[in-house]
Amino acid sequence: MTVAYTCLARCGAARRGVLTTAHGPVETPAFMPVGTQATVKGMLPEAVASTGAGILLGNTYHLMLRPGAERVAQLGGLHRFMNWPGPILTDSGGFQVMSLSGLRTLDENGVTFRSHLDGSSHRLTPERSIAIQHQLDADITMCFDECTPWPATEAEAATSMRLSMRWARRCRDAFVDRPGYGLFGIVQGSVYPDLRAESAAALTALDFDGYAVGGLAVGEGQALMLRTLDITVPLLPADRPRYLMGVGRPSDIVAAVMRGIDMFDCVMPTRSGRTGQGFTRRGTVNIRNARHADDPRPLDLDCRCPACRGYGRAYLHHLFRANEMLGPILLTWHNLTYFQDLMAGLRGAIVDDRLDAFAADFERQQAEGDIVSLVPASPGDDDPVDAQANARETQHD
Repeated sequence: MTVAYTCLARCGAARRGVLTTAHGPVETPAFMPVGTQATVKGMLPEAVASTGAGILLGNTYHLMLRPGAERVAQLGGLHRFMNWPGPILTDSGGFQVMSLSGLRTLDENGVTFRSHLDGSSHRLTPERSIAIQHQLDADITMCFDECTPWPATEAEAATSMRLSMRWARRCRDAFVDRPGYGLFGIVQGSVYPDLRAESAAALTALDFDGYAVGGLAVGEGQALMLRTLDITVPLLPADRPRYLMGVGRPSDIVAAVMRGIDMFDCVMPTRSGRTGQGFTRRGTVNIRNARHADDPRPLDLDCRCPACRGYGRAYLHHLFRANEMLGPILLTWHNLTYFQDLMAGLRGAIVDDRLDAFAADFERQQAEGDIVSLVPASPGDDDPVDAQANARETQHD
């Protein structure tokens, strides 16, 4: 068999399931921490696993440039190379290549680009992308596509999407079927319903192991993203996993799960952790703010992570003010734990048929905001972190 998806429970459009891969099962809905360069920044693999993460995301573009897919293959594959025994999904490199403005040339066959590291020239085609992901030993391989920029006219989106669909067929032909490994197609079409429908039809005809929704969370805003999901998700096979690429705001995840999405990834929890932003059940907290300097409370009273079990806000604030590396490590650990606890809560709510109540409680707590701390903020000291900006360059962490 290839990668297999089993739906265990439903609540409205939401699904609770399990994805079976060569390196173990993945409980869905699932959030995949991003390990761009064969590491989740600042975290040991054992620490990532302790948060509840069951699958990681690796980056084809970055790993092909450094250390090289051939070297990773010679060293036993990505799992052994980075000491992560669980499942790994690799993106195709398409997003990163397309973001190299002025450094790449696109044609029908593929993309020629210059490395952001040393300016060396490289070529990625659908066949080459699939071969690299095979060398990396990814459990889930993604089709090579063109990530349609935002904004795009309908004509521009149609041209981009149809090129991606031609590439998808080539990816399907190049992929080597084997037990526990799978290939996901990527639905494109920007925010245009007819184009999304055309893309979904083209991909389902090729019978992929799973289906991703790409080209969202690129600036269109939450309302338009959710309207696009409302159109797209019902067009995808009910017996296959559905993956919303690059989406990581907690409110977006909850809303997308309610629309039938099973898998997510984003650099937001790790990048935000490095820049001083913590996600909590009552919204986000900027630990650099002076109001935390004398606050002994944990970041989140209900969190099980080491940062909340062993340290107070005042200490975390001190670490960031002193530029100590332990601060980003602890806050990253906390954020990843928060995201995994959110996914576990969503899975439980689906099984118990109480997802609407869960979502309403989530929204209420987020709206309440952080509990008032012991020390008021000094005028002008508040330095909020832009969570949306942290998410824009997805899969580059």
